Amino acid sequence: MPKSKVRKKTDYTINPASRTPVKIKGGGPSPVWYVTIMLGFMLAGLVWLLVYYLAGEQLKWINDLNAWNFLIGFGLMVIGLIMTMRWR
Repeated sequence: MPKSKVRKKTDYTINPASRTPVKIKGGGPSPVWYVTIMLGFMLAGLVWLLVYYLAGEQLKWINDLNAWNFLIGFGLMVIGLIMTMRWR
């Protein structure tokens, strides 16, 4: 059986231009105050809903808001979740 020819393979070299890091706007990690505010919004929304469910009958001003309590509670939590997109 005849022997096949061996093809010469070119060595693959990494293009040095593709290995340069890309700078991201804003750089570095988020400051501590940003994380604190982000978690604060999420916890404030949770606390708002818990107070509405557990003590809504005793607090007249919170009971008068009725369904707006859900918008306030979930709105605070959504603000915190939106802030997580900018967190580094």
